[in-house]
Amino acid sequence: MPIRILIAKPGLDGHDRGAKVVALALRNAGFEVIYTGLHQTVDQIFETAIQEDVDVIGLSILSGAHLPITEKLMSKLRAAGADDKLVLVGGNIPEEDIQPLKDRGVAAVFRTGSQFDEIIAFIRENV
Repeated sequence: MPIRILIAKPGLDGHDRGAKVVALALRNAGFEVIYTGLHQTVDQIFETAIQEDVDVIGLSILSGAHLPITEKLMSKLRAAGADDKLVLVGGNIPEEDIQPLKDRGVAAVFRTGSQFDEIIAFIRENV
């Protein structure tokens, strides 16, 4: 059974080229990918992740709101007993925010320019 991955664009950020390119690379690597589209709320992302029974949630965030968005999502996952899902964050993430994201439960942060092979290998090794 292929690894199921949700790629989500939370918040008001209107730039999704990176998310679409990553989704395509993951599909080409043999993963089953669900892309939610732009302007998703944390509640929508959470509901989709539960309904689709995904193994991985990938958040593509360029807006700068990565800390509060991630905090809310991780809280919802913990409350639902679904915090076994691998949560990844990608996008314009300042170096100093990587550890705070990991402290919130994010498994890995892939900043703008990360290599697809690195993302694919991390998922395969951790799911």
